[in-house]
Amino acid sequence: MIITLTLNPSLDRTIQVERLTRGAMIRATSARLDPGGKGVNVCRALLHNDIPARAVVTVGGPDGDQLIHLLAAEGIPIRAVRVSGRTRSNVSIAEPEGVVTKLNEPGDSLSALELGQVAEAVFLEAGKADWLVVCGSLPPGVPDGIYADLCQSVAAGGVRVAVDTSGPPLLAALDIGPDLIKPNREELAEAIGHPVDTVADVVEAAQWLRGLGARTVLVSLGADGAVLVDEDGVTTGEAHVSAPKSTVGAGDALLAGFLAAGARGAEALAEGLAWGAAAVSLPASRMPGPQDLRRDLVQIHTRLDLNRSLIA
Repeated sequence: MIITLTLNPSLDRTIQVERLTRGAMIRATSARLDPGGKGVNVCRALLHNDIPARAVVTVGGPDGDQLIHLLAAEGIPIRAVRVSGRTRSNVSIAEPEGVVTKLNEPGDSLSALELGQVAEAVFLEAGKADWLVVCGSLPPGVPDGIYADLCQSVAAGGVRVAVDTSGPPLLAALDIGPDLIKPNREELAEAIGHPVDTVADVVEAAQWLRGLGARTVLVSLGADGAVLVDEDGVTTGEAHVSAPKSTVGAGDALLAGFLAAGARGAEALAEGLAWGAAAVSLPASRMPGPQDLRRDLVQIHTRLDLNRSLIA
């Protein structure tokens, strides 16, 4: 069983347009509403592929009720923690060939009492879990160390922990030695304080994060694939998508596939890449199922081209 925690979930509305022009009146060609948030997406991807999972989410106001309804419609089991604020809404403007412009609300803050209720929900769920996956941004005012505190408590009971966040919350989580972290290129650059332009830069940065406590670092690089750095060394890979539709949630699908395949080594990386590529091939923030996976598109490299430049 894999438990995900999303402290800042969302309603994700994706609007498809032929071309986004600033200041213009644009008619949408289609629109779709999905449950959102990194942990929510990881849980959706796992369950779509028959991997037992359950999501812990905060919900508030009418939008929170709608989030619960959307998750129920997908058959996603959740433990909802009611909060006084409202669940945020995010908007993605999708153009042809997978170009996406995102507008993300910050969300409402959580009180100390509400954070305590979240911790209680996590502990109750983690008692039957193999992994706790904490994901996404923190609502305004929530302490940077909240993920570290929650992960440390459940790890003491033998539950493995994965962290997919950025900035100070990511760096704080390194202190408790997470089993896995999954930054993307921008989050990796933010963590080390300078750009990552080549595969060598990615590997060096990932090794630095391992030195700070992370046991395994899985870096998602969009069209450049992913880099896995762990105690066994470095592995890279990619999966070419000929007709991308949306990149929203692709990194979450990558993480879900990696966890589903055991979270170690080239085979898990290949599975993660297949799931991530499948998500890119789907519209909006849909998560892939078995019928969407194209494992034949995945290429894994054991001989590294460390000087290869990443796509700008």
